[in-house]
Amino acid sequence: MGSYVPSTPAERQEMLKAIGLSDYRQLYRDVPESMYLEHPLDIPAGMSEMEVGRAVSAMAAKNRVFPVILRGAGAYDHYIPSIVKYIPAKEEFLTAYTPYQAEISQGILQSIFEYQTMICELTGMDVSNASVYDGATAAAEAAAMCRDRKRRVTLISAAAHPDTINTVRTYCFGTNDELRVVPAKDGKTDLEALKQLLTDDVASVYIQQPNFNGLFEDAEAIGQAAHAAGAMFVMGCNPIALAIMKTPAACGADVAVGEAQPLGMPISYGGPYLGYMATTTKYMRKLPGRIVGQTVDDKGNRAYVLALQAREQHIRREKASSNICSNEALCALTASVYMAAMGPGGMAEAATQSMSKAHYLAKGLCSIPGISMKYDGAYFHEFVVEMPRADEALQALEDAGILGGLPVEGGVLWCATEKVSKADLDRAIAIVKEVCTK
Repeated sequence: MGSYVPSTPAERQEMLKAIGLSDYRQLYRDVPESMYLEHPLDIPAGMSEMEVGRAVSAMAAKNRVFPVILRGAGAYDHYIPSIVKYIPAKEEFLTAYTPYQAEISQGILQSIFEYQTMICELTGMDVSNASVYDGATAAAEAAAMCRDRKRRVTLISAAAHPDTINTVRTYCFGTNDELRVVPAKDGKTDLEALKQLLTDDVASVYIQQPNFNGLFEDAEAIGQAAHAAGAMFVMGCNPIALAIMKTPAACGADVAVGEAQPLGMPISYGGPYLGYMATTTKYMRKLPGRIVGQTVDDKGNRAYVLALQAREQHIRREKASSNICSNEALCALTASVYMAAMGPGGMAEAATQSMSKAHYLAKGLCSIPGISMKYDGAYFHEFVVEMPRADEALQALEDAGILGGLPVEGGVLWCATEKVSKADLDRAIAIVKEVCTK
């Protein structure tokens, strides 16, 4: 806009006069003269509201929205019931700030409490925090909460999402701790290599379930190996897959984390999304961020409060136990509404359909000469195939309004969710076949 300051020049002069000043620079008289900006910044002039609207609309028009999406790799195109968009848009939630004063933040606190409860039900864990920025951040925060004075090394599977690996690496760099990547074998974590890396300075082991290649890891065996070496076990799980697979708690995990975008957040260019974190009672005081608890007031009425810890105890500069502990409250509310609207049955149906359609797509693609599965093993709704003329096939799909799989090392990573129809899958398979059999 032309100006973000709502007052008029005359009003500003009146305010200056009221405090005994005549010029703005007098407000900064303690700032050294050498730090003053003597000339305006070389930036474009401000625009009117109408001009801004036109400019933003022109940028938005460059976006390509695909009616059919067969790509995942961390952000997934699931069906979102209309109520999920409606409730978080209510101004009571949309404009609410962080709930420091419990007595006037009961609605926000209850929404977070409900979110925590459902995350615990989904993961099998005892305690959940109020969310963190995203799934990769949650993994890095989990690695940090597992460290102690003697154990400072984090092990992470090479089969985890590359962005998650890099985020954990960045956090480790910031605290001068070590990250070691466990090699993958046949698309999954190499259990024997993991056992060799489990030295007495390892604090935790992180795996993704299902992993970046879409495969189910042998989580229980990995957890047993970690615990036998005295390390904690962290699982990063797709929340939709949790509706039908073994919970992290059942696999022996100490901490469960993940990207909650599939729980009602639409695909968008970078978010905002949210990371969920949950743990057992044993480690709940190490869990970073906000935790909302339920209690009663002095009249015996149900009430909600921030429990166990203050956020401020984490953010003590170089002594910080958490780098980022703000929660994504509006996104967490969205996830809560999604889980409540879908219910256990609806989420299980979404997971089952996603898995079934992915297997149908894989079978269809692999019926084309030259295309085969890169890895054996059970998978959820993503899989990697080796295929000739991949770039041409993906371009042909794009021309037909279909976003195909993601090119990865050694193949193409495909994904299917409950949103794609059999007709969509058949059309995609036919296009790939036409290109690959020329």
